[in-house]
Amino acid sequence: MSLIKKNSYARYDPYILFAFSLTIILWASAFPMIKIALVDFKAENLSAIRLFIASIVLIVLAVIKKYPLPEKKDIPLIMMLGFSGFTIYHVALSFGEYYISAGVASLLVSTTPIFSAILAKYFLKERFTKKSWYGSCIAFLGVGLLSLSSGNNKVMGFGIILVLIASLGESIYFVFQNKFLNKYGFIPFTIYTIISGTIFTIIFLPDAINELQSASNISILAVIYLGIFPSVIPYIALAYTIQKIGTSEATISLYLTPVISLILSYLILQEIPSQLAIIGGIITIIGVTLTSVKERN
Repeated sequence: MSLIKKNSYARYDPYILFAFSLTIILWASAFPMIKIALVDFKAENLSAIRLFIASIVLIVLAVIKKYPLPEKKDIPLIMMLGFSGFTIYHVALSFGEYYISAGVASLLVSTTPIFSAILAKYFLKERFTKKSWYGSCIAFLGVGLLSLSSGNNKVMGFGIILVLIASLGESIYFVFQNKFLNKYGFIPFTIYTIISGTIFTIIFLPDAINELQSASNISILAVIYLGIFPSVIPYIALAYTIQKIGTSEATISLYLTPVISLILSYLILQEIPSQLAIIGGIITIIGVTLTSVKERN
């Protein structure tokens, strides 16, 4: 059986469909849950305690699975990737959600593949086609419309910049991780980098613990949920999916994440995006898709 046919059949495997769904729903749910937790937690403290919970869970997993420690020579770069992909991403995203809705934040984070493609072109000398440039321009036109979808453009603009910084941080993590993925594997590398990202936020933990004592039960549950579910489980599910059907096939479905996030934001927070935000979001997703989908023979 050819590889193409094998992948086509694999897409309909119930376990793979479940892993797809789990990854998308859990990552999409993070955006409204951050909004809930921000009622009682500062953005930096929320990021610190969320990553700390995730690290505890992953350390237990690493001990059970007996994953080895990374080599000493790799630790500095792993630390930097953890700082970029988790510290910067979570702190900037949480700060950004002070100023913009959860749904808009999820749409902005979907620009990560564009930043990744541009970085890969200049640092890894990967091909960046005219279609990719057109897609990038279209996507950022959508971002521009998103910035105009609120009455307070200055405040929302600041939030958009923060979330785009989060997206850039995540893209740096994705672009420069391949060497370590091949060496250590998806789950061990994720464990190393999340723990690394957590180390950079330890300075915020004392204040986070103080906030925890006076936080509402809903905010505490939101923080625990963020630390375990969107921060840990989707990476394991995505690793399983990639192993079964390959990276391109596994990650293309993640374009559904902003759509699910908008629905969850409506159900959980009663956020109703404006018509301009919906149009901007659709244009952004179209641009990202044009940039990211590889041309096939």
